Amino acid sequence: MGLGVGVALLLALLALLLRFGTAALLSLSLAFPATEGWLAAASHEPARTEITVASGRRLIAADVYQPPRPRSALVIVHGLSRAGRRHPEVVRLARLLGERGQLVVVPEVAGLARFALAGSEVDDIAAVLRHVAARRHPVGIAGFSFGAGPALLAAAEVGDVRVAGSFGGYADLLNVVAFVTTGVHTFHGQRYHQRQEEYNRWKLLALLSGVVASEPDRQTLEAIAARRLADPGDDTGALETRLDAPGRAVLRLALNREEASVASLVAALSPETRAMLARLSPLPTVPRLRGRLLIGHGEADDSIPFTESLRLAEAANGRARLAILHTFHHTGPQGVWSSLALRVADGWNLMRLVDDLLDPAVERRY
Repeated sequence: MGLGVGVALLLALLALLLRFGTAALLSLSLAFPATEGWLAAASHEPARTEITVASGRRLIAADVYQPPRPRSALVIVHGLSRAGRRHPEVVRLARLLGERGQLVVVPEVAGLARFALAGSEVDDIAAVLRHVAARRHPVGIAGFSFGAGPALLAAAEVGDVRVAGSFGGYADLLNVVAFVTTGVHTFHGQRYHQRQEEYNRWKLLALLSGVVASEPDRQTLEAIAARRLADPGDDTGALETRLDAPGRAVLRLALNREEASVASLVAALSPETRAMLARLSPLPTVPRLRGRLLIGHGEADDSIPFTESLRLAEAANGRARLAILHTFHHTGPQGVWSSLALRVADGWNLMRLVDDLLDPAVERRY
């Protein structure tokens, strides 16, 4: 009896490796970086080159990770990071995908790299996506953190995108504002509360500074955010007196801690600022996505609440694979002492997401 069970388990493992072999190895590398060296032994390091893509009058720099025989192409959109497309984790992910036969293109998104939305993010990502799609099919896109929203919007604009991924992303920026400032998020009447780090508040202020129409106010808000990110206790009172009404409204919203005050503070924002926040929120465009939607989110994420991914999945009307990862936070796996059962469940869900990402040409329904 024991031998029979052992043989059955072995056959099941072999079947999983045959079906999910590449995805399983990549998922293991992503979840456990220490395994990366020996798992990469049989793969080929992709060559990295740099290209520029025209977006209107702007030139967008992008890194291309080229495997010897690419099966498909994927555009990766980084999140808020001064390192931009060269963030170590983005580089690592692009290289790992390239080693598994994926041609990967990672554009530099200026607003995300300088922590201030510029309003041109969607156009720039769409230009890169069209550039890649014109040269190789099938093509997909994956956005991370605050880069996921513009990535989904660009996918909806371009249209011919087989798979779009949102990992730690958002549905509506106003929900993120409420979460970062008060720690509260909701979904279908269920209320959640999570302790917030002050760092996130000043990161949010930097991000919001880009959606203010007044150039002087934008510069002043950026300066306040930069000083408070460097030293949360810094006195920026003198800078704050320079703000006009639109800038003061954004600062009041970022400083707010009361759940009941969010709606009135949002209403006090200038029409231009509210319009920009709405334009960068992908929820209304999700039903227009032609391809599959892959959604992953860490339950313990303290930058963007996991309920935003629940909203995205709901809007996809059955065309999304959703994985809420219980042992992950915003940027990756938590400590090794998490529940083994949760680890296994998260590993399985991560592997299925990766498998879908690696094979954008395959038609699937969820």
